[in-house]
Amino acid sequence: MNPIIYAIPVFFALIGIELWVAHRRRASAYNFADAVCSIGLGAMSQVSGIFSKLVMLGIYVAVYEQLRLFSLDVGSVAVWLSGLLLYDFLYYWHHRMGHEVGVLWAAHVVHHQSEEFNLSTALRQTSSGFLFGWLFYLPMAVLGFPPLLFVAVGLIDLLYQYWIHTEQIGKLGWFDRVFASPSNHRVHHGVNDRYLDRNYGGILILWDRLFGTYADEDADEPVIYGTRSPLRRYDPVWSNLEVYAALARDTWRTRRWRDKFAVWWKPPGWRPDDLAATEAKPAFDPYARSKYAPRVAPAVQAHVGVQFLLLMLIGADCLARAEHLPLAWGLGYAAWATASLVALCAWLEGRRRALVFDLVRLGTALAALGFSGHWFGAQWSGAALMAIAATLAASMIAATLVAFAAARPPTAASEP
Repeated sequence: MNPIIYAIPVFFALIGIELWVAHRRRASAYNFADAVCSIGLGAMSQVSGIFSKLVMLGIYVAVYEQLRLFSLDVGSVAVWLSGLLLYDFLYYWHHRMGHEVGVLWAAHVVHHQSEEFNLSTALRQTSSGFLFGWLFYLPMAVLGFPPLLFVAVGLIDLLYQYWIHTEQIGKLGWFDRVFASPSNHRVHHGVNDRYLDRNYGGILILWDRLFGTYADEDADEPVIYGTRSPLRRYDPVWSNLEVYAALARDTWRTRRWRDKFAVWWKPPGWRPDDLAATEAKPAFDPYARSKYAPRVAPAVQAHVGVQFLLLMLIGADCLARAEHLPLAWGLGYAAWATASLVALCAWLEGRRRALVFDLVRLGTALAALGFSGHWFGAQWSGAALMAIAATLAASMIAATLVAFAAARPPTAASEP
């Protein structure tokens, strides 16, 4: 079973604590729509990772079996500690190149799109990182670190980074000088000139100090979060594709063949001379832009909140049953969960077609349940399937009522 499933309750418990601390301080820590989008992107990454992580692990195992120089003992504490240290070092370079190479930024940008900074931001992960991410960790396979150890230390490195995504913990003195910390990581997510492309360390911030990419958080210059080319959407599919699409457009439109390749390997934001001359971008000013926050009716937020909780249960079920599902059902389950997230984000964007998206995804699931007699391959009792069918039907009715309520013009206040 995917170990992330066991971490999910901890993730949400810590989000609850963060909300409580922020409330006690009378601080605004969360934007509902942004948090839904970020958590949803994390769930989408985990569900798609059922298939994509097999690519990365498969390549690692092949290299380990065919090219390893040593056979390291998985039972040795020294091997585990050195493996974790090496993984964190390689992660630093993977992370750094994700900010310095266009095609790698196209995957990593998802994590930086949020204009908020809280524990939900930590869950905001890409679904395409497997395309090139495996390259950075092959030295571990060549040196002979067993696949089990590779997976375990990678999980440790990932889970450590969850708690550093918060504004509710200030500076920590000596700890900030050695380890990645909330203060250090706030800097990493900043678009201010002094903070841009700094503090890449996963567990140790010592790598940044060693390679000249460290910056300290300055109390006189609050961090402004997001990217220099704001997404201005909640859609999870477009969140993952926006930079790839921009690179593809520039590849198609630039004239020189050299530039058609260069756009993918140059730093993010680089453009060929012929395009830069005709499509100049305005100077970036982080203080001159407002956050993306479409206003939607309270009924819409309530509907999305309920459906999102159900979707998180569905995502957990998908992860828990992944290894037992036939490929076709697994792909179908993952696609339907993604379509569901697209529909919910369309509500939060105030899109007119949100109702259509919602009814289509709910109706599709209801029809598949009726024809197959099971819930995406799960052989559950008749009572459980009836409950699922009733929930889908009730959700369709609720979506329709919410759409009509949201479209109704506000009534004028009566005169005294």
